[in-house]
Amino acid sequence: MSASQENIVNNLQTKIRDRMNEHADHMSTGNCKDFEEYRYFTGIIAGLALVERDILDLLEIVNRQ
Repeated sequence: MSASQENIVNNLQTKIRDRMNEHADHMSTGNCKDFEEYRYFTGIIAGLALVERDILDLLEIVNRQ
């Protein structure tokens, strides 16, 4: 993988992690209006975690080649 591709992947991972942390902070400080909003944010976090895992798996495949 080229340096620019690595940089793109690293920046994407950082953005995903930052968003997950922002949503988790929002939830953990009691800022959800109701259970519906809580469910919404947990769904976002779960989706971001899946994407992050997929990126890590793809990186592992690329690095093995």
